Amino acid sequence: MKKKFRFQWGAFLLFLVFAGLFFLLLARIVTIQATGQVEGQELAAKAAAKYSQEEVLTAERGKILDRSGEIIAEDTLSYKLVAVLDETATQKASDPRHVTDIGKTADILSEYIETPREKIYETLMQGQEAGRYQVEFGSAGREISHTQMLEMKEEGLPGILFIQNLKRLYPNGIFASHLIGFAMKEELENGDMVTKGKMGLELIYDDILTGENGKVEFDTDKWGFLLPNSESAVTPAVDGSDIKLTLDKTLENFLEDAMSSVQEEYDPKRMIALIANPKTGEILAMSQRPSFNPNTREGLSENWLNESIQLTIEPGSPMKMFTLAAAVEEGKWNPNATYQSGSYQFGNTTIGDHNGRKGWGTISYLEGFQRSSNVSMAYLLERIGPDTFMNYVDAFGFGKKTGIDLPGEAPGKILDEREINKLTLTFGQGSTVTPIQMIQATTAFANDGVMMKPYIIDEIKNPDTGEVTLKGEPEQAGQPISAETAKIVRDVMASTVTAEDGSGKRFALQDYTVAGKTGTAQIPGDDGRYMTGKDNYLFSFVGMAPAEDPELVMYVGVQQPNMDVTEHGSQPVAEIFTSVMENGLKYLNIEPEDIEETPVVEIGDYSGKTSDEVAAELGSKDIKIITTGSAGEISGQYPEKGEMLLAGGTVILQTAGDPVLPDFKGWSKRELLAFQALSGLSLEIVGQGYAVNQSLSAGATLTAGEPVVVRLQTPEDSYKVQMTDGPEGIPAEDAEEIITEDTSE
Repeated sequence: MKKKFRFQWGAFLLFLVFAGLFFLLLARIVTIQATGQVEGQELAAKAAAKYSQEEVLTAERGKILDRSGEIIAEDTLSYKLVAVLDETATQKASDPRHVTDIGKTADILSEYIETPREKIYETLMQGQEAGRYQVEFGSAGREISHTQMLEMKEEGLPGILFIQNLKRLYPNGIFASHLIGFAMKEELENGDMVTKGKMGLELIYDDILTGENGKVEFDTDKWGFLLPNSESAVTPAVDGSDIKLTLDKTLENFLEDAMSSVQEEYDPKRMIALIANPKTGEILAMSQRPSFNPNTREGLSENWLNESIQLTIEPGSPMKMFTLAAAVEEGKWNPNATYQSGSYQFGNTTIGDHNGRKGWGTISYLEGFQRSSNVSMAYLLERIGPDTFMNYVDAFGFGKKTGIDLPGEAPGKILDEREINKLTLTFGQGSTVTPIQMIQATTAFANDGVMMKPYIIDEIKNPDTGEVTLKGEPEQAGQPISAETAKIVRDVMASTVTAEDGSGKRFALQDYTVAGKTGTAQIPGDDGRYMTGKDNYLFSFVGMAPAEDPELVMYVGVQQPNMDVTEHGSQPVAEIFTSVMENGLKYLNIEPEDIEETPVVEIGDYSGKTSDEVAAELGSKDIKIITTGSAGEISGQYPEKGEMLLAGGTVILQTAGDPVLPDFKGWSKRELLAFQALSGLSLEIVGQGYAVNQSLSAGATLTAGEPVVVRLQTPEDSYKVQMTDGPEGIPAEDAEEIITEDTSE
């Protein structure tokens, strides 16, 4: 039987629907492939955004270095603490990657970061309740050292991560802090953390020190794994430029140590000190107190001024150097001429010497300068002429900036409106200067009349390319006086240290000559009047050494030290100057003047001779004899035959009898070992350098087998602890500001 065909409308309609959908989908696919867009958005761009990753390559901030390349400031590795809270970070329950115990985590973290346990707990709980993936702990969780990071990792806290970062490090602590300044992390509006200079050179040269970050771009899969054969694009970071200073790290440390010692002993309100090379103008050391540690900012006060260039002070008696120089240059200086000391009348104003106007009778101008007589300066001004004197004040650079390569320099204020202003300026009252101006002006005396402009930047250099973008060079600032005048002034200044009545006797050095001038300037109080009282002065000294050919020039100012009744304000100033200048010259290998050539003696063979015979032979040649036992026949010696020994040296002779313990002070390690070998004594030698003490005194009875401990110390270490005391019986120094106004009709 033939079946009848029946048309299925339902199936046909269903076919049409699916066919239509198929053709729509096909058309959509073809359109997407052809245009690469969906709803106006680029699919390639969205894919790149999803799978392309970018990491920042952090640029290193430029270093600040001393003249020898020693680090003063640099970036060092640090870490940021992060706590992961999201449970999805954990793939295996046996290896948790998120914080599982908030209480325990808070307990342990509080032992390592400066945040209370309750605050840490609150931060973790709030982050968890807000559904945050991770939380941080503010400034306390940043700049964590590598050692701290390792200690915290050993605790094994789940979910605690450390992200590498860079931290600014100042390895020398308190070290020219107001000059160097500091830089610290600062959060930008977009949440990024950057290091920004906040003070000193770090702020002044922030743009130069700051580098430019780079980046690395690469592709990953949806889980974040790097795709094979994916190309990466690297934009390298550009590090900041390095700044090399003229500072000498060793001299700066000498200065910092001496100032800290005086700070502890006398607790002055303020201290300022500067050291320069007078032949080039290079600043070799610069410091002040109070100071601070740039790593922690501990000690940082409201005073952010670099007082060496920004503080204006009345110079006091050091100004007499320039009055003297003007008189010498003008041919008005006769050191043997005399005047009546004590007081000088100028209209209604009486100028008095610092011993209550009593003076010292009729004395020479040379003695007047040595005693720091104000009256001698008044009479010199009569000879020079006020206007001529003011021309020299200008030529020495007072009243205007030196132009040192630091911003914010103060020009000071030279008062010349009234004739009395010019008179008081001859001994340093009324007008103001800066310490850096005093240094610049004093270089003229040390440098045969040529005044050198001070500078502190040696060079600025790109560490990647080696390109030097700035190079400091010596620059003359003028020649206010002749070389002959400079020598005369140096000689007169040296006499203030060596003369019996000199005001600078306390500033004498052991091995070098010094030329300089003390100062005792009054300080204006809050009411504008000069303060009274024994300690209410700015005590200062401007000096150079060696006096014959100065290698270093130094300014030291100490304001309002706390002293005993018997002490004078120049004492803390002298403690800084003598220690730093003596040690500094030795460090620079500057030979003292008038060193006589030491004779050299050739050592013979003394075997078989008696110690008395050898003592007589070598004693005439200034050679010291040490025997290991009682006097008798010699069986061994040090040094050996044929060696050369400087006069004043020591020869060790091996003789029979019980060992005799000598005084080892000043012996070298080699000499100690030689004595030990020849004598058979047991010596325990501690340290390096030369012997400074021993456990048993010379001539002591020795117990069998008992070792003698001898401690050595290097000359450099000896210099650091050496403090030179000035001569006793120093007369009261110059208190210049004793002008009285006569208001009677």
